[in-house]
Amino acid sequence: MAGNWKDGAQAALALSFDFDAETLWLSRDPSNAKRPGTLSQGVYGAKVGVPLILKFLRERKLKATFFIPGAVIERYPALCRQIVAEGHEVGHHGYLHEWIDPGDPQREVDIMEKGLAALREVLGIKPVGYRSPAWETSDNTLKLLVEHGFRYSTNFMDDLKPYRHTVDGQRLDLVELPVAWVLDDAPFTLFSVKSPSRPIFPASQILEVWKEEFQGIYEYGGLCMLTMHPQFTGRPSRIAMLGSFLDYVSRFPNVWIANAAEIADWWLANRED
Repeated sequence: MAGNWKDGAQAALALSFDFDAETLWLSRDPSNAKRPGTLSQGVYGAKVGVPLILKFLRERKLKATFFIPGAVIERYPALCRQIVAEGHEVGHHGYLHEWIDPGDPQREVDIMEKGLAALREVLGIKPVGYRSPAWETSDNTLKLLVEHGFRYSTNFMDDLKPYRHTVDGQRLDLVELPVAWVLDDAPFTLFSVKSPSRPIFPASQILEVWKEEFQGIYEYGGLCMLTMHPQFTGRPSRIAMLGSFLDYVSRFPNVWIANAAEIADWWLANRED
């Protein structure tokens, strides 16, 4: 089966990791700054989760995209530099994992610039991709991305294939790589003793959901954008589950596995939609 992706691939798969560390818990509730036990869930992501994931990716000879808040880059510079050194893409993910407030456009500008400064000053990179914390956006988000020279956004859930954005009637060279909660680990794994919370699903159930969704995306010829968090998927059982998922994907012919920037650049160069 030949499709419309690179080298005739039928579908594309991207592995993305939101390395939020403690900022995930601080953005949910700033008073968590006084709760080291709660924050330790984020610490696990940096201390254990990311190293285990990097080892997994090395063994599988895969390249991924890590979306990292600026404050996490500043707190864990050596680990973030290792991510870059091992050939993985790093994208913008806010500064303190703050949710965008559509009613405060200047705050969104400030967060964008602080995140960019951390990426530039600590890692020496200018990101080409942007993922907003919790995928929240405003009427100003796309304009900001164009202003700062981003090539792709991965925040919207309105398609199964990439597409170019249109702002104020103008079609842009800014590609959307669509996401979906069903392909995010957080709805199945994020647990908090404070409301709102969620039940924790067995890795086997997450695997089954992802397999079913991938099969549908494959038949449609779309993009499967997995969104994972080192403090969740970095647990041993879930890394094994990710391996099982990739083994399942390998049974399908003509699947292109690439990082988000590679997918966006190919789309920009080869597709008109």
